[in-house]
Amino acid sequence: MKDVTPLADGWSLRHGEARLPARVPGCVHTDLLEAGVIPDPFLGLNEAEVAWVGRRSWTYGNEVAHGSGHERTDLVFEGLDTAARITFAGREIGTTRNMHRTYRFDVTGLAGPLEVSFASAYDEAESVRAVTGDRPNVYPEPFQYIRKMASSFGWDWGPALVTAGIWRPVRLEHWSTARIASVRPLVTVEDGTGTVEIRLRVERTARGEGRTLLARAGVAGREAEVRFDGEEAVIRLSVADPLLWWPRGYGDQNLYTLDVTLQDEAGPLDAWQRRIGFRTVGLDRTADAHGTGFTLVVNGVRVFARGVNWIPDDVFPSRVTPERYRARLSQAADANIDLIRVWGGGIYEDEAFYDACDELGLMVWQDFLFACAAYPEEQPLRGEVEAEARDNIVRLMPHPALVLWNGNNENLWGFRDWDWEAPLAGDSWGEGYYLGLLPRLVAELDPTRPYTAGSPWSGSWDHHPNDPAHGTYHSWEVWNRQDYAEYRANVPRFVSEFGWQAPPAMATLRRALPGEDLAPGSPGMLHHQKAEDGNGKLNRGVARHFALPEGDFDRWHYLTQLVQARAVAAGIEHWRSHWPVCAGTVVWQLNDCWPVSSWAAVDGDGRLKPLHHELRRVYADRLLTLQPEGEGLVLAAVNQSAREWRTEVSLRRVEADGTVVGRTVLEVAARARSVVRLPVPGALRPAGESGKEFLVADADGLRALHFPVADKDFGYVRPEFDIEVEAVGDGEGKVDIVVNAHTLVRDLLLQADRLGPSAVADRGLTTLLPGERVRICLDGCPAVTGADVRAAMFCVDTE
Repeated sequence: MKDVTPLADGWSLRHGEARLPARVPGCVHTDLLEAGVIPDPFLGLNEAEVAWVGRRSWTYGNEVAHGSGHERTDLVFEGLDTAARITFAGREIGTTRNMHRTYRFDVTGLAGPLEVSFASAYDEAESVRAVTGDRPNVYPEPFQYIRKMASSFGWDWGPALVTAGIWRPVRLEHWSTARIASVRPLVTVEDGTGTVEIRLRVERTARGEGRTLLARAGVAGREAEVRFDGEEAVIRLSVADPLLWWPRGYGDQNLYTLDVTLQDEAGPLDAWQRRIGFRTVGLDRTADAHGTGFTLVVNGVRVFARGVNWIPDDVFPSRVTPERYRARLSQAADANIDLIRVWGGGIYEDEAFYDACDELGLMVWQDFLFACAAYPEEQPLRGEVEAEARDNIVRLMPHPALVLWNGNNENLWGFRDWDWEAPLAGDSWGEGYYLGLLPRLVAELDPTRPYTAGSPWSGSWDHHPNDPAHGTYHSWEVWNRQDYAEYRANVPRFVSEFGWQAPPAMATLRRALPGEDLAPGSPGMLHHQKAEDGNGKLNRGVARHFALPEGDFDRWHYLTQLVQARAVAAGIEHWRSHWPVCAGTVVWQLNDCWPVSSWAAVDGDGRLKPLHHELRRVYADRLLTLQPEGEGLVLAAVNQSAREWRTEVSLRRVEADGTVVGRTVLEVAARARSVVRLPVPGALRPAGESGKEFLVADADGLRALHFPVADKDFGYVRPEFDIEVEAVGDGEGKVDIVVNAHTLVRDLLLQADRLGPSAVADRGLTTLLPGERVRICLDGCPAVTGADVRAAMFCVDTE
């Protein structure tokens, strides 16, 4: 049987004349940080202090002694970042130039010093650019000339920390006769029968060429075997009435263990095991009266995708543990998210990411790794792109959560709208990848899943790539130039990117900017704001609704987080109310890779912004929303659950002081997976310009609000409320805060991290009418008083 020797210990990093201890998996930055050579680049202005690291070459070394009775020994690197030369026992055994591939080298009989020397990614990129010629790019960094995590060169939410290192595990594999080289399980379901077609490929030693090889496979109690005639074979397994894998909210996440073993006459040689799920997935792109659809269909059920975009969770991805993946993805599930789009400027994530998605029912939309640039299609890149795609399609295809392959992020749009065509003058720019190579590879290797050429993409050049009526759509003009109410201006078929910025939690800022007198324009705040005119856009977003606070950072911080939550909610509520024309929203973005002002719902320290709590509300199975439409208002009852929703909706027209001046009840009967839209009676609609009235809709614990004017034009009374602090249980970090409102209290927010860095609250923005109360449950909270809590509370107050 094959033996495996992990090579995690004993590594060192050459730094000048010295050798520093190195952690593998890891990277140069984390090793230098642990050795005290560089400051933490996430703190203050330190990013600039460590820029030199990415422009130098680095060498990792280890002394490898091993003995094996097997015929063959392979040195296997699951990830090298990026341009590397490997020597073992004084011999060069290989070179690499792709972060996103696995590498295997025959090192039979070798022992002694092992060195992995990394060139600067900048030098490698420039050498490739010299061969292929220049290409347009949205950032002044050469990331499209090297197959490396593009965002390590910096993005409008991330630092420029250009890494190098052995970023995924490395091992020795000792084997004889033959080994399993690849397994591709094609899982389908038809007429109640699940089928697994297992396509196997083996590699043999010289002695193994004449041996008879047998492979056995088993799943769900079914077994089959096949004898090899050459290097490839196919095993088919059928499972009657398998329990299906469903996205969260649609059913259970049933998983089955698939085992494959390889043997010869003498016994077992190798084994492979993964979990799979039986389910079907399709993409309905049918043309209709509204344009061209883009609807995911899982197990025959049409799905409104409640999604978020995912970026690498750390600019040093080797630091992201399985536990961290689980925590972050659990935060997504807690927000009623059911789809994660792995964005094309990052990485193909670790198995732990996809395992967690399988278990949590989070559908995965996987980009191939191209983003925001024109990519050369010549060698040496073309061969790397194909090898990388083959490697990762085969690695990821067992995961039932994976529902869609996507060719690129914004490059088809960029070619059309970002002034690329003239500078390119006919040179290649990636179209051949997205419309030729990648769909061919998906069809060859993983025909069980749909492929789309890009995001955004209208389906063909017959329409603008970012036409909202066709395919996927990115909505960025609103954040860049307009008020968030403009999200209601159209009904795209599928919104795969849109978002609004806000700063991270206060405790995150205090940790990342120690000693700084925080202000929107203070040095650290500006350095941790990477978007072009980011603060200007934040301020304009606030100023459209509130008087912009001058010299009051706490108020500014609250208002920017409030506007972020309101903006994203405005888009989702509008688009969900138009299902099935609109079939999904994918918010930019779930997470951050360091502490920064960004579009994320979870900040760089893992703390929840108010947006996260708002996503939990607007992505719930059932949603009430009040939508302006023409001169009137529409009440939309969105029912994405599997059961009919019959309810009575109480509508109240309320004055600013809480006086109810009109009320009615609307009967709602919304079928499963449907939306009911009802006109609000004219007598209940608040006067459009009065600034004295608003509308409240309540049903089954859900609430929708409509204020006809901006907050700064509304006649709020001064908010008044009482606070009670109640210890819970033994008082170990658990506290309940009970708020009793005496007036209208709009968008009350308790920023729990102000009470203690580990404190978390179970709810975000909450609006109370006079006489209403709310209980906020805190965990990880130190002993606090009512005064402490009040100091950490904010609400809309125009005085």
